[in-house]
Amino acid sequence: MAKVTIEVLRNGPYFITGEVQLLDADEQPIEAPGPRGRLKLCRCGRSEEKPFCDGAHRTTGWTEKEPT
Repeated sequence: MAKVTIEVLRNGPYFITGEVQLLDADEQPIEAPGPRGRLKLCRCGRSEEKPFCDGAHRTTGWTEKEPT
């Protein structure tokens, strides 16, 4: 089985490395932008590319309420 890691970036997205498949509510695959095996998921809710991070947390000043 391939190794998958999920890292919570401080004041940023979830950063997932490894081979994963992201599915929508109908269990259909969602094509991720960027290199295969690297995935950034939005935590701030302000991304225009949800569920993916587009860097909106930086431009809107979003910070997490408590460190994770």
